Amino acid sequence: MSKPETPTPAEPAYAERVFRSPAGMAGGVLLLALTVWLGVDAVVRGAGNTPLFAIATMLVVVPLVVAFTLRPAVFVNDDRIRIRNPFRTVTAPWGRVEEVRSSYSTEIITKDGTKYPMWAVPVSLRQRKRANRQQQKRDRDERAGRQVDRNLPTPMAQADRTVGELREFVTARGAASGSQGEVKAVWAYELFIPLAVGAVMLVILFAIA
Repeated sequence: MSKPETPTPAEPAYAERVFRSPAGMAGGVLLLALTVWLGVDAVVRGAGNTPLFAIATMLVVVPLVVAFTLRPAVFVNDDRIRIRNPFRTVTAPWGRVEEVRSSYSTEIITKDGTKYPMWAVPVSLRQRKRANRQQQKRDRDERAGRQVDRNLPTPMAQADRTVGELREFVTARGAASGSQGEVKAVWAYELFIPLAVGAVMLVILFAIA
């Protein structure tokens, strides 16, 4: 007798999505490359305490660069939003999210009133002003009777567009059974440890210099 087939779980309505800042990542890669190049050069060619200073400095600088450029990201799926900021990761089920908003920064507000910023979705006032000018021009063209392509998307800054997409998740998934639970926050100890070691080394080296 053939074995009964195991039912295949249904695909989620929304696949996992990741939001990052391309400019921040590009800047982070360049800063890391420069830091490692200068640090390794000082370790290889330096005399006296210079190699130790270089190692300690890299232990401080590299975690900071990673924290503020490469690490920030926002991960979303059917059940929750996970916000990875420089030194902390916050996971919030959609059922606990009250609002997603964008003013001078982007953030979520949970139902207990706590605000969590999203470093990976920076607000560009320049983009917002450009989008407003484009929308105003489109409105003027419509009032003047000029032909306007209504199939074009509404002009919008990238951060505002991302916030709009996240609001759709809140609306569509906020009441789902799989989107309930508690908000969890975890500190990035993998960055704190080398940062602390490098800082202690620098203090000691400056003290004995």
